Parts: sequence; structure tokens; C-alpha cells
Amino acid sequence: MSITVIRTASGWWVETPAGPAPVATSATTTAQLLADRAAIRAAADGGGGAGRPLQEEEPLSPVTAPCRVVAQMVNYRSHAVDSGFDPDRVPPTFFRKTSGSITGPYDTILRPQGVRLLDYEVELGLVIGTPIPIGTVVSEENLAEFVAGLVIANDVSARDLQLPKTQFYESKSYPTFTPLGPRLVLTDAAELARLKELRLTLEVNGDKRQDMAAADMITAPAEALTLLSRFQVLEPGDVLLTGTPGGTALRSPGALMEKIGALLPAHLKWKAFFQRQEANPSYLKDGDLVTARIRTGDGLLDLGEQRTPVASAAS
Repeated sequence: MSITVIRTASGWWVETPAGPAPVATSATTTAQLLADRAAIRAAADGGGGAGRPLQEEEPLSPVTAPCRVVAQMVNYRSHAVDSGFDPDRVPPTFFRKTSGSITGPYDTILRPQGVRLLDYEVELGLVIGTPIPIGTVVSEENLAEFVAGLVIANDVSARDLQLPKTQFYESKSYPTFTPLGPRLVLTDAAELARLKELRLTLEVNGDKRQDMAAADMITAPAEALTLLSRFQVLEPGDVLLTGTPGGTALRSPGALMEKIGALLPAHLKWKAFFQRQEANPSYLKDGDLVTARIRTGDGLLDLGEQRTPVASAAS
């Protein structure tokens, strides 16, 4: 049975039918909280009713920094098609983001100075609960031994930094570029078996941009964690972002435009590309409101809703 955890400035809370219940713990990090399962269970069994703090305090990210933030690239079939790739030939690929990019589920996404092509990517985040050393084999049967719970993530991306440099670290790591939460839903094996039923949706100003079930994933979480453990240790409190569905602002320019672009010098190719992209109204603008949700159709697994406005960072 899942347990829903919320973090605020005053501490950790568990959602119960009677209202939010405080977790009696000294934990200040997600890793410490996950090690204090007795306190979480006691809060879940205690009946709740102390609703005032959650009504008056804004939820923070339930994943605390510093931690490892690892992400999967092009891991939904629909996103592969949008990007001009054959979904059956996309290899599992990982990249890192700084944990300094983590922000709360209602905080403002800050556009860095000079960034024009700011994009959104709703993602399912897996929060690690047990160390995953090098060489670990994770299967569907033992996935719950390593994954403690699930969060909503938005992998915000500065495409005009990402594409010309052919790198991800800078373009996805600016402060506020990884909104997480509001809920950390702690799951058991039966609930993790329903991951494919989770539906990821993202809207900008009420306009639905992304809407796809996690069954569209190319490399499922157990296989992804096994592949990742060949070279990357993961610890409790770390998070794996499992990719985004189709519907982002960035799309493949199409086969014809790619052929034409291949005939141009690099500086002219990029100039033409960015002129087309800047005419695309789907990129995030100051004043936009991004709303992201992840839940199953029956609502038994519900990661909540993010609401993040967009504004320019101070110069």
C-alpha cells in the first residue's frame, strides 16, 4: 500500500484519510527519511488531522540536494518519433543533471539570460531507497528492493544551449531546471508493477502538450537501472528521470529540411534552424504556467500536480 509523503519548511508529512500527519523524525534529507521507515509508518497509522501546516505552507521538493540526478535520453517511442529517430533502434542513453537544478513543485522556472528556446519535459522520477552498487542486476521481481518511490519531474531544457554544443549537462542543469514533487509516493512491489499504467500529462496555460502512458517507454526502469549500474553507483535519495513522451516544443525538422541543412555550412545551418525554432510558439515564455500530472486511471497511484510559472532570471 502506497504512502504519500510531503515535505514543507516545517518538516515531513504523510497524507492520511483524516488529513496530513507529521512524521516524528529528525531527518533533514530524503535519504535520512527513507532510513526512518518506522516513523513514516507510525505517521501513516496515526490518523492524521494536523492539516494546518499543509494548508499554509507550500510543498518543497521531496527530493533533497545534494544527490545524484540521472536521466534517460529519448526513452519514449513517441518522443523518438518526434525527434526523427526509429524507436526500435534507439539505444539506452543516460546523462547527469546537477542537483542544484532541483526546485519545488510550485516554484518559478527561471529562464537564464540569453536563453530563447526554453522547453519542458514531464518525466516519471524513480527515487532510490537502497544502495545500488556497480554490477547490480535489477529485475521486475526485485525492483521494489531498490526503488523507494515515485515523483513528478520536469526536465527543463535550454535547447539553444543543448543543440549547438551537443551536450546536456549545462543546458539542463541551471537553477530551477528540475522541479520535483509535490508528492513522494512510497510504493511496494504490487504498485511498481503498475508503472506502465501511469499517465503523464503536461499543459502550458491550459493547453495540453504531452499526454502519454508510461507503457510508451522504450527501456523500462528495471533494465535501465541494471544498465546504469554497470558504471554508476546510486544511493538512497538519488533520482532517475525515466524520459519524456512526445509533445515537447523541440521536434525533428523533417527529412527534407535535414537534407537541405546538410548542404549548408555549419554556421548557416544553425542560423536557419534557430530562426525556425524561434518562430515556434510552443517554447516557454515569461508568464507561462506549466502544469504537470502523473497518475493511474483509477487514481490509486497519484503523484499530484506541479504548477510552475516561468519568468526571466535576474541579470
